[in-house]
Amino acid sequence: MNTRYLTKASLIAAIYIVLVLLQVLPLPFVNLTFGPVQLRIAEGLVLLPLVESAAIPGVFIGCLLSNLLLSFYSGFGLIDILGGSLVTLLAAYITSKMKNKAMGIIPPVFLNGFIVSIWVSYFTKVPYLVTVLGIGGGELISVAIFGSIILSVYEKTTNLKEY
Repeated sequence: MNTRYLTKASLIAAIYIVLVLLQVLPLPFVNLTFGPVQLRIAEGLVLLPLVESAAIPGVFIGCLLSNLLLSFYSGFGLIDILGGSLVTLLAAYITSKMKNKAMGIIPPVFLNGFIVSIWVSYFTKVPYLVTVLGIGGGELISVAIFGSIILSVYEKTTNLKEY
């Protein structure tokens, strides 16, 4: 791995963490970060693997550290810290193999919706299908809207000349 790759991955991880922390700071929105209905703005970063391979470890480490730092909010323990982060890693990797943005949205929405909902539903006692709709729907909004914005900004900034 080269320095540029590690720097990009680290910056993406840091941005993920900052976005989660900014969302958690106003306490009413903390439930949108960890509950049966999730709209984690930072998940928009999972579209970056379409154009940047360093985003794969970046979003994974960002998610892992966010889940670890804020584990007292979720109450789901190690399963959410490791499981949720591994789902994000898998989603980022599969997204990197997609041909376009529309296809890139599918892996994070389905994987988070169907896998993360397993333990969130169990711990919150909210029916599984309701949790799938809450997490999958929030992921769809996050990735489709925020992810599109993030991808657009990233593509514009990488087209700038380096001096």
